[in-house]
Amino acid sequence: MTIVREENSTMKIPSQELALISAGTLEHYNRTAEAFREGTREHDVSQNIAALLRAIRGAAPFTILDLGCGPGRDLAAFTAMGHVAIGVEGAVRLAEMARAATGCEVWEQDFLALDLPAARFDGIFANASLFHVPRQELPRVLRELHGALKDEGVLFSSNPRGANEEGWNRGRYGAYHDLEAWRGFIEAAGFVEIEHYYRPAGRSREEQPWLATVSRKASKSTDLSN
Repeated sequence: MTIVREENSTMKIPSQELALISAGTLEHYNRTAEAFREGTREHDVSQNIAALLRAIRGAAPFTILDLGCGPGRDLAAFTAMGHVAIGVEGAVRLAEMARAATGCEVWEQDFLALDLPAARFDGIFANASLFHVPRQELPRVLRELHGALKDEGVLFSSNPRGANEEGWNRGRYGAYHDLEAWRGFIEAAGFVEIEHYYRPAGRSREEQPWLATVSRKASKSTDLSN
């Protein structure tokens, strides 16, 4: 594991390096697409899916954006439950797999260059995806997700947690936040936390590398409690 930037670093990543970060990470996923699909096929994220869906207000079916949908495992799960699921995936090979496996619409978009419709989605499912966004770009990306949600829409995010460092890790770029830092980003983007938890369930904190949060798009005119 190679980490090159700490939380207190004042070094700004130039645009040319951001482009290399995106290209390198996506190249990794394209190169390892088949192995990634087989390695994650049986991952049980039902706890995360349930956390998103129970927080969404209104009547189902819901329109869900699966941000970083990979080969389509969770798109298939949402679709089987009767929801309208759309994927966003930057790795071309994974996007092709997702379309073939699910028949869902999948948009090929880099996380650092999102082009999302306004107020389209009841929920956004960002499972193991937003940690690829460099810290300096995260406020902008979260605001874009905020804008893509309907009023009082819900953002679910699960990321490997850390001590607020970022850098290259086995061919992929990642930013690893603790709860306090992640909350700061979420609140600044206009979200209110509903709940958070660590995964996998039933283990000691040292054996729970994943931090999951469920947050609602803030509305000045409504009660934000779940």
